[in-house]
Amino acid sequence: MNEKRRKAASLSYNLDKHQAPIVSAAGKGYVAEDIIKLAKEHNVPIVEDESLAELLTELNVNEAIPEELYQVVAEVFAFIYEADRKYADKS
Repeated sequence: MNEKRRKAASLSYNLDKHQAPIVSAAGKGYVAEDIIKLAKEHNVPIVEDESLAELLTELNVNEAIPEELYQVVAEVFAFIYEADRKYADKS
């Protein structure tokens, strides 16, 4: 069986501490499932992008994303900020 293992990563960004977003958690298989479960439990937005997850899970936890990923990660953050804004407007 060549079943693909699920991959997940979480990012955080603190403008005062970091020049770029950092990987705050990453894993494959059961670890990925736990990351996704925790995100759902805490209403953390989830963006499913298999290619991005593949790249992010190769980085170490607390490692800044490489410059090559700035654009795609900026798009993810923009999507999340917009979703948060729309959710806040409905509240």
